[in-house]
Amino acid sequence: MPDAPNQAAPDQRLNRLIVRDFRNHADFDLKPDARLVALVGENGAGKTNLLEAISLFAPGRGLRRAEFSAMPRNGGPGGFAVSLTLDRDGAERRLGTGLEPPGPDGRVSRLCRVDGAPASSPVAFSEFFRVVWLTPDFDALFRGPAGDRRRFLDRLVLAVDAGHGARVSALERALRSRNRLLDEPGQDDRWLDAIEREIAELGVAVALARRETVERLDRLIAENRDDAQPFPWASVRLEGDLDDLVAVWPAIEAEDRFRLALRNGRHRDRAAGRTLTGPQTTDLVVRHGPKDVPAGTASTGEQKALLIGLVLAHARLVRAMSGIAPAILLDEVAAHLDPRRRLGLFEALDALSGQVWMTGTDPEAFAPAGAMIETVRIGR
Repeated sequence: MPDAPNQAAPDQRLNRLIVRDFRNHADFDLKPDARLVALVGENGAGKTNLLEAISLFAPGRGLRRAEFSAMPRNGGPGGFAVSLTLDRDGAERRLGTGLEPPGPDGRVSRLCRVDGAPASSPVAFSEFFRVVWLTPDFDALFRGPAGDRRRFLDRLVLAVDAGHGARVSALERALRSRNRLLDEPGQDDRWLDAIEREIAELGVAVALARRETVERLDRLIAENRDDAQPFPWASVRLEGDLDDLVAVWPAIEAEDRFRLALRNGRHRDRAAGRTLTGPQTTDLVVRHGPKDVPAGTASTGEQKALLIGLVLAHARLVRAMSGIAPAILLDEVAAHLDPRRRLGLFEALDALSGQVWMTGTDPEAFAPAGAMIETVRIGR
């Protein structure tokens, strides 16, 4: 993992957000004064759209995982632009991303810029800006399918290792190629040998990156656990056949053993129509620490509180590993908390060094924070 631990994260603030022709926003320009910002407005006003715009500066497709072709404003020119101005210990950086309007051939292309100069991909932004988020889509995380937790896990890793997304994408392509080869009658085993070698290398790299992030996160949580806090601490670990391999064997040995498992499993995988071993079967196992029970068996309110605590711990881990205090995006989180936990959330956020962007329909939900939060009205 390329990022080294770094406890001395400099103060950083997003001091200007410009959004043009994105979703429902034709021309939005905000210069926040506070570190904690609450975007308040009616449903449909475009609050979450603004969080999504900020999330586009992380590798991937943002907090909605939407196609970029769906993001330009209806009735607009067909493209969009988002820009951030960051102030980091007095040094200003300008980051920009967007989609060019379709050309004569109908194709569109994404643009990324750092201080006006073209950047190859959003991965370039990670040198200056990190972001984590929590949205209502995560509410059923602990009770839902393992695939949802894997995506959440990979988002945790991606926030500290910007190259993780490319490895996961390459692995998914290789797995699809293997599945197609298995489905072809009379396929040449040499092609399968080659693709399984690639899968083994990528799979072990993905598994190791996940393992390092989860172990660091679990250790950070254990070192800072406090049963009296409003957000219970979690224990986290990985469960999967390849995760067991990389926990015991060096990377080269793990690759060899994984490659042998793929070869021996060809008949079974051909019958199943998919590859049944590897990092695509990993699960993130989370337990409610104070109660020592599986997170999925806790009450709905306890699960929400546990998830908030996990995201806040992850933000601290990002700061420690990258040297950048991440922006934290919280979509409709405060409104569903009881008064004690709501105040506890604001106090916990204020103790973090990163900037926080929240949304809500009722400004009274943010009243307990007082002067800590700047409230911005969106829409009418």
